[in-house]
Amino acid sequence: MTNPHRHPAVKSSRLASVVALLATLLIVSACGTTGIGGSSGSGENRAERYARDGQHDASAGAYIGLATAALGTERDRLTLLAVEQWLDAGDVARARQALSGVTRPESGSLLAIWNTNTAALSLFRGDPDEALLVLEPLSRQALTTRDRLRVEALRADAWIQKQDPARAIELMMQRETWLSSSREIEQNRNRLWQGLLLSNPQVLREAAQLATDEKTRGWLTLGSLAASTGQQGIGWSNGIGRWREAYPRHPALSVIGGDQGFDQDALSYPRQVALILPLTGSSAAAGKAIQNGFLGAYFATASALDDRQSVRIYDVNAEGGASAAYQSAVSDGAEFVVGPLMRESVIELANNILVPVPVLTLNYLPDETLAPPGLYQFALAPEDEAASVAIRAIGDGYARAVALVPNNDWGRRVLQSFATEFEGLGGSMLDHRYYAPDKQDFSIEIETLMGLSGSVQRYQRMRANIGGSLQFDPRRRQDAEFIFLAAAAGPARLLKSQLKFHYSGDLPTYSTSSVNSLDGRSNSDLNGIMFADTPWLVDPQPWIRYLPPTYSNYWPEERQLGRLHAMGYDAYNLIAALYANRGEAMGELDGATGQLFLDRQGRVHRRLAWAQFQNGEAAALPDREDFGGPIKNISSEGVPLQPNAADDAPWNTDEQDL
Repeated sequence: MTNPHRHPAVKSSRLASVVALLATLLIVSACGTTGIGGSSGSGENRAERYARDGQHDASAGAYIGLATAALGTERDRLTLLAVEQWLDAGDVARARQALSGVTRPESGSLLAIWNTNTAALSLFRGDPDEALLVLEPLSRQALTTRDRLRVEALRADAWIQKQDPARAIELMMQRETWLSSSREIEQNRNRLWQGLLLSNPQVLREAAQLATDEKTRGWLTLGSLAASTGQQGIGWSNGIGRWREAYPRHPALSVIGGDQGFDQDALSYPRQVALILPLTGSSAAAGKAIQNGFLGAYFATASALDDRQSVRIYDVNAEGGASAAYQSAVSDGAEFVVGPLMRESVIELANNILVPVPVLTLNYLPDETLAPPGLYQFALAPEDEAASVAIRAIGDGYARAVALVPNNDWGRRVLQSFATEFEGLGGSMLDHRYYAPDKQDFSIEIETLMGLSGSVQRYQRMRANIGGSLQFDPRRRQDAEFIFLAAAAGPARLLKSQLKFHYSGDLPTYSTSSVNSLDGRSNSDLNGIMFADTPWLVDPQPWIRYLPPTYSNYWPEERQLGRLHAMGYDAYNLIAALYANRGEAMGELDGATGQLFLDRQGRVHRRLAWAQFQNGEAAALPDREDFGGPIKNISSEGVPLQPNAADDAPWNTDEQDL
């Protein structure tokens, strides 16, 4: 059966995705296309208007429509203009296909546009050197203003990809001198800013130290600050104030809100922070992974703080428990406490103390336990992931679900969260089955859930009535639109193959991060499963994309603990928001574990990123509002990532409470 809601996806290669985004951002900001030679009739005027308004797909369609009715050189000209617009839209496949139908011009006005299109395709492949082989000679030729602007934009893109942002800034500042309108100048600065946001903060910092030109140094310094903080948190708030003082008339002011000031409360942050974790004993590995993530965020921010913040770390076990560690931290002058991690430690802390100093625990209290004022809770809760599945499925157009979940407390919690959210959004939970995770054969559970048992029984009755053999293929239930499969990677591999065997492999399948084990095994058996996980692992934002591989290099033994690195990173960034919050609503944070928001009970919840297994690897799924663009449809053979169990112990594939 054809699935009308097939998911688009992009391959989860951080470099490839960054290259594609850079190319799209940088090319789109080039000067709007204008006609080259030929007549400029109403159809071409419409295509140009679409291009100026940023409707690049529509513009490409208009140009290629005109090309089909043209002949010879005019056909080539219009096709090349369509290619430009498809590139600006990020539709590389169509651009490449259309360009392949145009013979390289020997000379003349079309050669420049043919060359810039070729260079842009090289940038989309992540090959800036090949692009520069075309662009550098072009930059020394006499060109029209239109072609000159596009060449310089592409050269800047190439140097960003080559991690030479100072060179890109130089090119873009020169490009600005050739622009005539304030709108074009603003677009030029915004294009440069987007390139800097996708650069490595360390590269930007080092380039700023070497820069002799004040404007260049200002761009690099601001870019480094933004790229290391994600333009949020105390590091950004405090750093941007200092940057404004140092560069009061810098052109980059227009891309960060001009002279708009900051709320002074946003600049408030604790000068001494305590981190209390289990650093010895059975949970030491988890504690150390969170500590590493926390310190990574601290060092990314510390350079932007006017008064250096200090962090003191306490081992819960060495201190004699969570309450004792908290009291030690307060006695030592802590103004904010992060931790503990284990659930029993969180319960102990909540029961034994009033909270004179605010604390962010790294686990949730039981639902029936009332948190004292000043105690905030942050956890990698499976309930958030199950709710994300419900929201995603409804957004994808599905309203009727069946579920397979493990027969344990974790499975029941996940099912309850999914069903509550799904039905609250108008969906219908048709049926569910529990399975034993240690089994190898799930035929009974699948057959009863998918209605195959009834199909077989009907066949047996018909055969008995007729008195002879019949050709028969069991038919699964037709009312279910998708399957919610809550499973760790091991059982999921078996369940996925057995669902296919039982005529249910065509149904879209959604899961939580538990299916992404990070165990280094091929995920080919999980092809097609979609799952919610932390952005850190499956779709890192530009400002953190360089961190996961860095952590893997420095702490290879923590490879499977990436979610805890992300949790520690977010815990640090939550401090300033909660400290300034003072019991009021907290603005959402774009975190490494998801989009973070605070409820009335002081719990921090997450909206997660999405991925799908494709060809044994993870493919990042775009946000629903981002569907379209340079994203290719994936077949039901697509492959999602495999996280560890998404419960309170995400570093362990066994479902258990901390």
